[in-house]
Amino acid sequence: MTDRLSELTAAGVAVWLDDLSRVRLSSGGLDQLRREKHVAGVTTNPTIFAKALSDADEYNWQLRDLAMRGVDVEEAVRMLTTYDVRWACDVMRPSFDSSACVDGRVSIEVDPRLAHESDRTVAEAKALWWLVDRPNLFIKIPATEAGLPAITATLAEGISVNVTLIFGLDRYSAVMEAFLAGLEQAKANGHDLSTIGSVASFFVSRVDSEVDKRLEKIGSEPAKALKGKAAIANAQLAYERYGEVFSSDRWQVLADAGAHPQRPLWASTSTKNPDYRDVIYVEELIAPGTVNTMPEAVIHAYADHGETRGDTIAGTYDAARKVFADLESVGVDMADVIATLEREGVEKFATSWQELIDGVRKSLEAAASGKGSPNEAAKGNAKAAQQAGGNA
Repeated sequence: MTDRLSELTAAGVAVWLDDLSRVRLSSGGLDQLRREKHVAGVTTNPTIFAKALSDADEYNWQLRDLAMRGVDVEEAVRMLTTYDVRWACDVMRPSFDSSACVDGRVSIEVDPRLAHESDRTVAEAKALWWLVDRPNLFIKIPATEAGLPAITATLAEGISVNVTLIFGLDRYSAVMEAFLAGLEQAKANGHDLSTIGSVASFFVSRVDSEVDKRLEKIGSEPAKALKGKAAIANAQLAYERYGEVFSSDRWQVLADAGAHPQRPLWASTSTKNPDYRDVIYVEELIAPGTVNTMPEAVIHAYADHGETRGDTIAGTYDAARKVFADLESVGVDMADVIATLEREGVEKFATSWQELIDGVRKSLEAAASGKGSPNEAAKGNAKAAQQAGGNA
């Protein structure tokens, strides 16, 4: 049988899982994906945790202990989520060691309600780094304007960062600038750059969802002909900028000091439109030095029928620019698309985070009363969180 995920890995794409739960950990499912499906990293978000906490009795003992101690609900959320992330870091440690600290990473997100507060974001990033206490951890920080200085400051502390919620090219360039500045400060602070990792999570399918909605509203044939093209073109042009930055003299100084590049990570790669091929956002974004984080269903779909055709980004830049020009010509304002997606992305994750807190509060109350299963109390909030935020 063809090992399609092995071919994808050989083409330079690190396969990461966009999901985590205690059931996946306790059953050995995550380790099995690492060993058999070439999964080399894990990403999480508040919606994923809300669903995990509502689905598994494995959390009940910890919820009862937390309730017995009378801990604050937000502290309880952090105790529950960091427990899983720490465990996942241990499961992924072989990938971390064998890749010289590049892969084997597991991400945990700062409170998304802090997306517009730089100093508090840095403070929480440092607290999470200390709390999980694993070298293969990534702290997820959103690429908002306030997030940019937080990214630099966190990296300067020697803390590895997954920059999330990147939708547009100019913001992506600013993220890479924040990364370079952070490593330069880390070097000045005496940190070993070879141990510091970073990815830039560039969201894909959500771009098509927003642009396609606008194209449908415009309704002309030229507009409809552009459906399903914006997201891939956007990511292709992002990779072009990545190549420019990480071939610069400024980067070479850091590379000579042991630094690893900040890899582009293609996020939101499950297709939202059933008319599109289910692995299109994997097949069309194959290039060296990239990461593709996928829900398990997409991993299995690629293993079944994905086509690895070598580098599918090289040579696409002029065609991608034409897609953008054509979108403008039919009346799609891409700057407004990007601004809308960033605003909605922050709002959706903040809503999911609040739903997670509300679910844990109900679980703690159930555990304290001794009536019913704690995780049963969180089910309604988990469903609401999925509707609000969804997986990446």
